[in-house]
Amino acid sequence: MPIKKVKEDIYWVGTIDWDRRLFDELIPLPDGTSYNSYLIKNQDEALLIDTVDPSKKDEFFQNIKEAKIKKIKYIIAQHAEQDHSGCIPDVLREYPDCKIITNQKCKELLTDELLLKQENFYEIKDEEIFHFGDKTFQFLFSPWVHWPETFLTYLPETKILFTCDFFGSHLATSELWADSKKTYLYRAAKRYYAEIMMPFRQVIKKHLEKLKGLSIDIIAPSHGPIYRNPEYILSAYQEWVSDQVKEEVVIPYISMHGCTQKMVLYLMEQLMKKNIKVTPYHLIYSDVGELAMALVDAATIILASPTVLTGPHPQIVYAAYLCKILKPKARFAGIIGSFGWGSKMEQDLLQMLSNLNVELLPSVIVKSYPTKDDFLKLGQLAEKIASSHAKLKE
Repeated sequence: MPIKKVKEDIYWVGTIDWDRRLFDELIPLPDGTSYNSYLIKNQDEALLIDTVDPSKKDEFFQNIKEAKIKKIKYIIAQHAEQDHSGCIPDVLREYPDCKIITNQKCKELLTDELLLKQENFYEIKDEEIFHFGDKTFQFLFSPWVHWPETFLTYLPETKILFTCDFFGSHLATSELWADSKKTYLYRAAKRYYAEIMMPFRQVIKKHLEKLKGLSIDIIAPSHGPIYRNPEYILSAYQEWVSDQVKEEVVIPYISMHGCTQKMVLYLMEQLMKKNIKVTPYHLIYSDVGELAMALVDAATIILASPTVLTGPHPQIVYAAYLCKILKPKARFAGIIGSFGWGSKMEQDLLQMLSNLNVELLPSVIVKSYPTKDDFLKLGQLAEKIASSHAKLKE
């Protein structure tokens, strides 16, 4: 992939991973990803902002070669995770006098993960100013976006904010610039927020407030395309981190013999009659990233599970754990499901949801196939959801 000019003497020298389909052995990548590294020239010397995943080392060094510089003097390491830092040892071998500019916490992590030496580092403080050639770099510590050591780098002369994982998107594309008219770009950014940033929603609110004091023309993340309309992604994040929810119901479910599925379909039918948007996610066939995206805005989560050896189905345990760690801003949650001879499924799932700040709705747990009375209870649950959603407008 050829290098691309961002501004005068500032180049994208990253790599595109068209074929990667899983990140951290956990997060699906239906659209691949990119590892964005940026090179800032000062005559025949250069400074790098982040590197790339080690799997793309050869392409990365080909891009550096294409930049036609003699020396890399500094690497700004904004985050220690290997998809950003993994090629730092290779850069140091190629340019032994190069220094790593980073904060204390990141230095500790890089030392442990990459076996780097103390003399490799130039340690910075929050809001410290650093000069390279005719350019000024201001470092803005942003812990928990999404690791504790992460920071951003701002260039006031060019009004570029390099944001590492903040505002990123897992999207393999040959286009350097984000086009706000393309729906798939919004979905990729929202999916990325849902899977990676949502657990830190309250912290991100504070970081967004800090950014209001900066004049920003370009937002350059470390994954996905670059924003030269910063307001597009900033306003999207303001919406996602806000306390406002949408009148939507999300139902992750599994059904072993059709009983739980029958309950899900009936509850959905009753909700749709009340003009409430509802989306089921069959956990065998659904992309967990799609479920995470739905959790960003939904007012209500209903977990629907059969019983396996007195407990919830393992796939529902996974969905409940996902809710627990992602900490969505949902206002209401409930449990429906079935059992054959005995069940602690409800108690187990309620325990897993205990860290969510939600109002618990009445559970509907049935023995074997749902009866007329059971369907009546599901109808009452739909009524409760509708009345709860109505209160959100007050």
